[in-house]
This record gives sequence, C-alpha cells and structure tokens, in this order.
Amino acid sequence: MKINWSPLAIDRASEIAEYIAQDKPSAAEKWINTVFSKVEHLKSSPEIGRIVPEIRHDRFREMIYGNYRIIYRLEKTQISILTIRHSKQILPIDELLA
Repeated sequence: MKINWSPLAIDRASEIAEYIAQDKPSAAEKWINTVFSKVEHLKSSPEIGRIVPEIRHDRFREMIYGNYRIIYRLEKTQISILTIRHSKQILPIDELLA
C-alpha cells in the first residue's frame, strides 16, 4: 500500500516538531522520525489503528503516539495521513472530510 501525506498533516507535523525543538532540538528530531516510522508500519498493518471515535467509520483510523493522534483514512490502494492533533485538541471533523 502507498502512504499519502496530506498538506495539512505535513504542516501539523512540522508545527509540532518546531514547538518541541524550542526546548530540545534532538527530541524534535526523534519525535518526527518516530512519527514517520509508525506511519510506515501501516503499509503492512493498515488496520492497526483504532477507529476515530468522533467519526465511527472503519475507514477513518488513528494511531496514538505520546500525546498525539495520527489520523488516517484507509482507501483501496493507499493510506492517506489526514492530520496530527494533540489529544487534548478538539478534532474538527471538516478537516478530515475535505
């Protein structure tokens, strides 16, 4: 399966890494590398993430990494990484359905 990152997901990952880097640049690098590594695991196990509770549709799933939710959509030939959100943030559903 192919992994496709949405522009929003890339922006969110960059924003989070920049925030972490303010205190510890090496932690930001480790965080971003781990996020990409976890996403790569989806190629062999696309249903590893739980169903997003706000949507309750089996195509919309999320993996939890620390305090962050990596939200993705399963499609026939690819996995689309839609966004990354802090677990305390409200998830705007329109971001996922756009």
